[in-house]
Amino acid sequence: MAAGYSDLGAFRDTMTRLGVTFTPVQQAAAEAASTAWKLYRAQGGTRSRILGDFLVGAHARHQADRLLTRDRGFIRRYFVELTVVDPSAGGPAGT
Repeated sequence: MAAGYSDLGAFRDTMTRLGVTFTPVQQAAAEAASTAWKLYRAQGGTRSRILGDFLVGAHARHQADRLLTRDRGFIRRYFVELTVVDPSAGGPAGT
């Protein structure tokens, strides 16, 4: 997200105003990402999806209460317990 700002100070100010905090990935989330990625590859998934996509989904599932993304189909398939919020839909897309 920081790449969308003119400088890191503006990014940090925005995150602080929004109450966004950053936390490292916990072991359980990293393991869930690995499991989901292996399943994806075993089902014929291409490498166009990188492990980072799975880390984001697993981190949100284990360490946050929802994920803001437009990529609902992919995330919902591998992290079914995760509440996914699609900004274009105006609300939660999962449970």
